[in-house]
Amino acid sequence: MQALVEWVSEVLSLESLFQARIVASLLVVLVLLLARPLLMALIGRRTDNVNTLYRWRKISEYATLFVGLVALSQIWLIASRSVATYLGLLSAGLAIALKDPISNSFGWLFIVTRRPFEVGDRIEIDGLAGDVIDIRYFQFSLMEIGKWVDADQSTGRVVHVPNQKVFTEPVANFNKGFSYIWNEIPVTITFESNWRRARELLLEIVVERTAPLSESAREHLRQAARRYLISYEKLTPIVYTKVEASGVVLTMRYLCDPRQRRGTETAIWEGVLDAFALEPDLEFAYPTQRLYFRSQDDGHEAYTAETQFDLTSDSED
Repeated sequence: MQALVEWVSEVLSLESLFQARIVASLLVVLVLLLARPLLMALIGRRTDNVNTLYRWRKISEYATLFVGLVALSQIWLIASRSVATYLGLLSAGLAIALKDPISNSFGWLFIVTRRPFEVGDRIEIDGLAGDVIDIRYFQFSLMEIGKWVDADQSTGRVVHVPNQKVFTEPVANFNKGFSYIWNEIPVTITFESNWRRARELLLEIVVERTAPLSESAREHLRQAARRYLISYEKLTPIVYTKVEASGVVLTMRYLCDPRQRRGTETAIWEGVLDAFALEPDLEFAYPTQRLYFRSQDDGHEAYTAETQFDLTSDSED
């Protein structure tokens, strides 16, 4: 150590105290840079689980930064009383100039301590929805879902969001608390159809494909109720009836895993199509055109066309 200090003194021509601090700082940085890869190599030999390795990588990164800051502050700041006054003035200026980075740092601290979301959670914030794939000091990253892609499936884009957004924007977490979401599928049939039979078939289909989730959801609900005021009286699938201009709307409502919404819709719709194909008195309703013909006072024939939601295509004289 003494030889290294003397060498630095000869090269840089600096005061001995300042030289010792430089050497000590370089040794701290060198030790930390070597210690973290060695730690990760040791952990990599014990496990190949991707999630475990990711958590250890983040923990070692935070620990290295914290230890480095503490060690360097001990080397450079403790011995100088006047430094405190200087740092006070400097920090006031930096707080103004670096408002956003500081806010993002406190946002990171809020995320890692209060855990509004974690890596792997599906969230929505400031109009963006996606799966959290990384959390850093100044921003967190989402694997985006939705947008131009139908349903809640990935677009392939990675979106980086400043951490300070957790203070200014509502955060919707699909996984925290109650781990399921309600999904609804409307089916519109004509007024002439047997809507009671249709409702019976739809209920059978949705129960058959989603009922097992109801029992699992009930257990998750009991766990969530210990922390949040969540109360659902009915968790089993249900079909609601509504009349609209185009026909009778039967809406299937059921619980599903947030990441399985499109898959459950596909399975249910395939069941509906198969069931309705076997029922002659059930028909889907859809928008059509109706033409009205009328005679003018001068004896010439004329007609007007009107587009509306109707049950069938026909003509009237």
